[in-house]
Amino acid sequence: MPNTTSTQLPRQVADAYVDAYIELDPITGTYLGVASSARRLPDFSPEGQEALAGLARTTLERLAEAEKLPGADSDAERRCGRLLRERLTAELAVHDAGEPLRAISNLHSPLHSVREVFTLMPVETADDWSAVAERLRAVPAALDGWRASLAEGLKRGMPGGPRQVATVLEQLAEWIGTDGGWFADFTAAGPEELRAELDAAAAVATGGLTDVRDWLRDVYAPGVEGAPDVVGRERYARWARYWNGTDLDLEEAYAYGWSEFHRLLAEMRTEAEKILPDARTPWEALAHLDEHGTHIEGVDEVRKWLQDLMDEAVEALDGTHFELAERVKRVESRIAPPGGAAAPYYTAPSEDFSRPGRTWLPTMGLTRFPVYDLVSTWYHEGVPGHHLQLAQWVHVADRLSRYQATLGQVSANCEGWALYAERLMDELGYLTDAERRLGYLDAQMMRAARVIVDIGMHLELVIPADSPYHPGERWTPELAQEFFGLHSSRPADFVESELVRYLGMPGQAIGYKLGERAWLTGREAARKAHGDAFDAKAWHMAALSQGSLGLDDLVAELSAL
Repeated sequence: MPNTTSTQLPRQVADAYVDAYIELDPITGTYLGVASSARRLPDFSPEGQEALAGLARTTLERLAEAEKLPGADSDAERRCGRLLRERLTAELAVHDAGEPLRAISNLHSPLHSVREVFTLMPVETADDWSAVAERLRAVPAALDGWRASLAEGLKRGMPGGPRQVATVLEQLAEWIGTDGGWFADFTAAGPEELRAELDAAAAVATGGLTDVRDWLRDVYAPGVEGAPDVVGRERYARWARYWNGTDLDLEEAYAYGWSEFHRLLAEMRTEAEKILPDARTPWEALAHLDEHGTHIEGVDEVRKWLQDLMDEAVEALDGTHFELAERVKRVESRIAPPGGAAAPYYTAPSEDFSRPGRTWLPTMGLTRFPVYDLVSTWYHEGVPGHHLQLAQWVHVADRLSRYQATLGQVSANCEGWALYAERLMDELGYLTDAERRLGYLDAQMMRAARVIVDIGMHLELVIPADSPYHPGERWTPELAQEFFGLHSSRPADFVESELVRYLGMPGQAIGYKLGERAWLTGREAARKAHGDAFDAKAWHMAALSQGSLGLDDLVAELSAL
């Protein structure tokens, strides 16, 4: 960690932490647009994980000293200090429990980070491609470190989930391919003068994937056979704090998920009646839309359509409901690399905005895309959802701290805002069309179902007596997958991918609805406090300019705006 002095205030301690973290984790450096990170990959071994934990412990000690200084009690310093302490404490709890030693998931793992980082690297010049080649050659060592951590987890009796392993093996098979693999496809766009170097580097990286695939198949999979996929209450509570920034009353959250389920089901029936009057369930009406509703034909066509949707949202919302800086207005629609999870996602802009924010659509091999399934999702991923929040954080980072705008991100805050953004567009009248509104409600129902099944299966809770599905039984992953499929328009492969995601990222999926509730509660409190003088546009911009907050603090800070 860089040299620090006792005169550093909390925001300076936080930003020194970012600098030191990037040195240990160059993937994060690439996300932030740090050019010096481009040629390296992190050490995912137990020693590398301990280095990150040591940095967190040292930073917490420095923060304690910083908070004693004059000026540390200002709102800016207080917010940053509270966030830094909460985040590092939650991260250390996860580390100290040995969770990095079983970090295998279909979406969130060192393996996935190693591949995804290449999609964020600049590739405009020969020097850019030279950096790509060097990083490709580093892939086997990075994956060896991850394998060493998983092996240590096996040694300590801390296995990853068997479903995660099976899914990751399927993903690796697709990435490795039969004709060069994903890395070869990625480097095919490189300059001819570097063709031999890029081809050789891609082959080295693919060899690293092959080696880890063989080890997972031959050693790790047999070693975790019979292990539970669910994590139990103690591990779940630890992960829920990590993802949500608060210690949740899990039974209350579970009950809230059910209350939202029943509310949304009633609304969905009303909208479904407008589309297919004789539909027995809303999902029968959605299945009708799959065949007969508005749709986009073609992969590139859907990418362009989503780009137009975001551009139109920026034009309509700027100056009326938000005040957007020019660089925040730029967002790109992309097609996700094949072989990943089924859910769309967003990547934030680099710190200098040279790489814009991007939304990513996994096509799952499809070429026909119903519109009802896309509109509110792109309000969530793009504008006014993830893009407006995370790009605005980067835009005002100089008024906050680098940490609050980047590494300090709390999942439930961000996912809560994005789900709030969907609801906002409904409130503003952008989802009056029955197809689009039923699609929006279906997406909301998916988030309510996530709360129910994520908490229910990991804690093995009882299904309530008023449930339309298996009342009185205890949740299992099998029941969760069936329930989710019955109450979602998504195809079976999407539902399975989602379930595996929830099993591998316990406590993350509940943050959408719980975070949305926090945003709505904060807005209502601010509205009541201001009365007729409440200015929604001013409130939105102030809220989006606060930087990251955990759910411990979000409602109070939003209420005070």
